[in-house]
Amino acid sequence: MNNPLVSVTMVVCNVDRFLTESIESVLRQTFTEFEFIIVDFGSTDKSKSIISYYAARDSRLKFHEIPHCGLAEARNAACSLAQGEYIAVMDADDVALPNRLSAEVDFMEKHPDVGVVGGATEWIDATGRGWGIHECPTEDREIKSALPAYHPFFHPALLIRRQAFSLVGGYRSAFAPAEDYDLTMRISERYKCANLKQVVLQYRIHTYQLSLQKRKQQTFGKLAAQASALLRRNGDPDPFDAVAEFTPAVLARLGVTYAKQQQEGALDRHQWIRNRCAVGEHTLALEATLELLQSDLEHVERWLIADLRLLAARLYWSQGKFARSCLAAAHAFITRPIIVGRPAKQLLRRFQFLNRLQLSSSEER
Repeated sequence: MNNPLVSVTMVVCNVDRFLTESIESVLRQTFTEFEFIIVDFGSTDKSKSIISYYAARDSRLKFHEIPHCGLAEARNAACSLAQGEYIAVMDADDVALPNRLSAEVDFMEKHPDVGVVGGATEWIDATGRGWGIHECPTEDREIKSALPAYHPFFHPALLIRRQAFSLVGGYRSAFAPAEDYDLTMRISERYKCANLKQVVLQYRIHTYQLSLQKRKQQTFGKLAAQASALLRRNGDPDPFDAVAEFTPAVLARLGVTYAKQQQEGALDRHQWIRNRCAVGEHTLALEATLELLQSDLEHVERWLIADLRLLAARLYWSQGKFARSCLAAAHAFITRPIIVGRPAKQLLRRFQFLNRLQLSSSEER
């Protein structure tokens, strides 16, 4: 094969449960002018044999093994092998929809000033059951407005111009597991960005995904990416190429206060918990909620603590633990009395809706 237009990159380490479906979703793309680079970085399950099976049957799949390393290093290793004009990121537990590459390549070919494009995703659980569509801001202005606060992309849905990836130096390992946020931050400073409105990927939420403990490190990486971007905007040198790992002390020296770190950490873990609730993993969500509530929350805003306690109440209730549910709800009310207004508002909206239906029915008669 001559140099393909697209290099699909996937890094793999012990994901055999979902790997077959993920690989097949790439090989079945309607767009066919691609190479498929899979780098295994230390699997001890059946992942390697699964990859070898498909590599023997499709010449587009190129299988490489490297010693166990960090996720960002593995991603860089895969991207360093890319020959295509575009790099398509793919995770080993997700499912690419058949027209994903076709839609993204078509967009990039028509917009040469765009360095990275993503798309909407459908969230699925471990069994493949759908749990709703999740969209991202689509226009460059909206994306760049959002980037200082959060990552407005789904990383495994990205198509990146290889020139842009090389220009900014690829992933930086210290930012893992928020290396994707740091990468798109740096690309956005040199290129336009976009997201497609259409769903291009089924994004899997499951128990084996990023743990709550690693979510804490992801928060550090996110805060570091934001601090790094602020330094560059102010014309200051970016010191993070030489940093091996971000710790609370390192971030504090860079102006990210401990209070900010604690608040953002709680917000990120709160979102992680809600993601688990969104796909029906209520037991895991409750365990994580209780763990967070028992941690140091000195600098966490009261509305968030109250919301966590109310969430615990709902999760207890779903398990039939009614006494504990009532106690958690009472603690939520004590923490922030206004929290009781939420269910009351929902009931009021439901009553108003039913009342309108009754009036409409009466008028028709």
